[in-house]
Amino acid sequence: MTLATAADYGWIHSPSSMFAFGMEFGYSLTLVRGVSPSELFRIVGAEPQGVCEGLGELIHEQQEFLGGYDTWPDSFLAGAFTVQGEGGDWTLVLEFGGGLDMRTDIMEAISAETCAVSHSSNGGKPMDFFHWYEQGELRTTFEWPADRTGSTPDALNPLMLAVGLDPSGEGEPEVDVKAAVLALTERLTGVRVTQELLAEAEYHVGEMPEEPAEEWENNTTDGAPAH
Repeated sequence: MTLATAADYGWIHSPSSMFAFGMEFGYSLTLVRGVSPSELFRIVGAEPQGVCEGLGELIHEQQEFLGGYDTWPDSFLAGAFTVQGEGGDWTLVLEFGGGLDMRTDIMEAISAETCAVSHSSNGGKPMDFFHWYEQGELRTTFEWPADRTGSTPDALNPLMLAVGLDPSGEGEPEVDVKAAVLALTERLTGVRVTQELLAEAEYHVGEMPEEPAEEWENNTTDGAPAH
C-alpha cells in the first residue's frame, strides 16, 4: 500500500494542469483492477472508437462528440488505458460530462469479480463523489466524508484519516478534500495519477451506453475471472 497524502495531489488545482478542465466542466475517473480496456468495453457493450494520443486529443474528441447532438446524448465517450497498481494491471477510465461512476449498473458490472474505485465532479456547482466497489458491491460512497453510505460505510475510516479526511465531520477540513480523495484512491489501488500520466497516455476510446449490455457473460473474459 502506498502512503499517498493530499500533498501529493496539489497539482490538480494548477491553472496549467489539464486536469483543471475536468474540475471546471465535470469529470469521472475510474480505476478497475485486472480488466483490460477492451474487456471493459465488451462488458458494458461500448463501441470502440479508436485511439487518442494524449489527454488533449481525448478532450477534443469528447467535445466533438457532444457537439454532434442538439440535446444531451444517452451515450458518452470514455478514454481508457492500462496502468500498474496494487496487485497488477488496472484500467484507468477517464471521461468528461458522462458520469460513468453515477451509472450504478455499469459500475456493478465492471467490478463484478474485481475492485473498482472512482471519483468525480459535476463541475461548477460543484458536487463531488467517491465510490468503492468490491465484487459488484458498493462498499463505501460519499459526497462529504461524514456522510457515507454503502454496505460497509466505515471500512475506509482509517485510510480516510490517514489522508486528512475526517469521517466524523467535526470541524473544517485541514486539507484540500479533492486532493485527499485522490490520495485515498491511490492508497486503495496503488495507482499514482500524475499530470504527466494523464497528459501522455494512449487512450483507447469507447462510446459507452447509458446502461451496460444485457449479455456481458457474467463478467468473465474468455471463461476466466477478470482478475
